[in-house]
Amino acid sequence: MADLPTCQLGRTGLRVTALGFGAMELRGAPRGRPVQPDQAQTVLNAVLDAGINYIDTSIDYGQSEEFIGQFIAGRRGEYFLASKCGCLVGAPPAPAGQRNPHDFSRENIIAGVNQSLARMKTDYLDVVQFHASPSAETLAQQGAIETLRDLQREGKIRFLGMSSTLPNIEQHVDMGVFDVFQIPYSATDRQHEAVVTRAGEAGAGIVIRGGVARGAVSAEGQASDAARTWEQAQLDDLLEGMSRQAFMLRFTLSHPQLDTTIVGTLNPEHLLENLAAAQAGPLRPDVYEEAKRRLAAAGSTPAA
Repeated sequence: MADLPTCQLGRTGLRVTALGFGAMELRGAPRGRPVQPDQAQTVLNAVLDAGINYIDTSIDYGQSEEFIGQFIAGRRGEYFLASKCGCLVGAPPAPAGQRNPHDFSRENIIAGVNQSLARMKTDYLDVVQFHASPSAETLAQQGAIETLRDLQREGKIRFLGMSSTLPNIEQHVDMGVFDVFQIPYSATDRQHEAVVTRAGEAGAGIVIRGGVARGAVSAEGQASDAARTWEQAQLDDLLEGMSRQAFMLRFTLSHPQLDTTIVGTLNPEHLLENLAAAQAGPLRPDVYEEAKRRLAAAGSTPAA
């Protein structure tokens, strides 16, 4: 298999594969599908065997961190590891469709990072991201940035990140303290397109999530918003032999500020399809521009 393209993750200096792995798919019930240990072992090792070197997880992702520690801790030198903080340590999993509250106090952040290190059997995390896009005011009130700085000085984390969304992402970019931003972006949900550019031009590493809309446009006749936007934009005319999933992934890879996009799966065949799309790289410029024109006419536009 050909090597995956790589990019420098902003000012971190980390050289990451353009396709990363989103380990949320390993969380298991009740918020996701049940996951057997052998499934997790197979897919995590397949990810590394394919050369993917960026893995993103979270305290909130059920069994995900434990599976990483159980099955690939011995291969720690092969991948960069990103997790989250602010997740409520010790809380039971939230019911499907709901999210646990977050706590950005010093005590909870430190407990969470230490728990992640223990679960994943590692001495350090490459990136720790604040989860749930807290406001700048919340972070200041809790002393959250200084807490991560202290953990950085201890060598437990390397770089500070933010899993960020509008409207707070505008504040986050202005703060100038985050080395990495994780931002949702896809062809059928382009509201963050302009702020991705802004954050990347400010020197931060850009990690895109949701770039394939979690398969929401992969089948005919689905009633999701993503599927409706796809149909209205008549994007099937631009596929040129690609699957919808491959087109969505390559559209995301076409954003000039993207460093890596995290895509999760439990299915080794889907992983191979994603790898093939990533190796094909961005869409041709003319196809990318025509897709954006059609998507804009269908209502998928960047936020003002």
